[in-house]
Amino acid sequence: MKISWLDGRFEDAVTGIVLFAGVIAIPFIVDDRFYLNLLFLVFLYAGLASAWNLLGGYAGQVSLGHTAFFGIGAYASTLLYNMAGVSPWLGMLAGVVVSLVLAFLISYPVFRLRGVFFAMATIAVGETVRILLLWSRSKIDIPYGLSIDYKPEFANMIFAHPRSYAWLAGAFMLLVICTCYLVTRSRTGFYLKALRDNEEAAQSVGIDLRRYKLFVFLISAGFTSIGGTLMAQYVLYIEPSTVFNMTISIDFALMSILGGIGTILGPVVGAAIAIPLQEFLKDWLGPYGAGAHLVVYAAFLILIVMLLPEGVMGLWRSIRIKIFKEAAHA
Repeated sequence: MKISWLDGRFEDAVTGIVLFAGVIAIPFIVDDRFYLNLLFLVFLYAGLASAWNLLGGYAGQVSLGHTAFFGIGAYASTLLYNMAGVSPWLGMLAGVVVSLVLAFLISYPVFRLRGVFFAMATIAVGETVRILLLWSRSKIDIPYGLSIDYKPEFANMIFAHPRSYAWLAGAFMLLVICTCYLVTRSRTGFYLKALRDNEEAAQSVGIDLRRYKLFVFLISAGFTSIGGTLMAQYVLYIEPSTVFNMTISIDFALMSILGGIGTILGPVVGAAIAIPLQEFLKDWLGPYGAGAHLVVYAAFLILIVMLLPEGVMGLWRSIRIKIFKEAAHA
């Protein structure tokens, strides 16, 4: 048993080193702006999907309202930067605080619900935040779309070369993955898995359901808010229909499921598959009509999910078990 534990820790260390080296080296190797943009999106969505996976994969609370925290992060940093000249690095922290307050306030009512009802409640939260923002425009004179002046400086979180954005998104991804790893390897992680598998049984042995759900909900919301700020500073333009779009939350869940929900690397693998697939299909099928790429994209994803119900990491786990069994019998 001791050897197995050491082997597992060694494998985790090697995986971490490979991820870190990849984040540093790949942007150096890639020169094309299209592929650097793709790399930024993969890193960013891998981090965002990992943050969602902490709540939806490990705690079993499938949220489709994370777009609220994403939009709050984008708007908090952008409004503070445009109206008060506050650095997006500080605006990002303000967005995190607002997202944490919102997550805390809605935690009591939504955690009383389970399954599809929980998911529907989180959708309502995301839509409510978007509607409140649209309503507030008439009260405080906020434009529908907000542009960010292009002034490349580190303090402005604006860079002249997309390579820097790729490193920034890569650092975000590594931070989220590291946090997920530490949480899931702790006592809290085992409690979360117990809650996901059987809430009644977990509660009967004294696990405080609301406490641990709230803990991962706050972490997930905070990281999602940071991701919203990074996206806003990258595209330099935001509006309610883009940053508060429910498809963002669906993408987080989809990438986690595709790669392997409830696993550390699942969201990373899912983002590495879904983002390039979507971008290339958009490029190839764009001339055939608006939305043509979405039809093929959806068909591909349905096929992958049907063939791999436990995701890519589930397939990898099955292959490893088979290899170990064959080696043991050899």
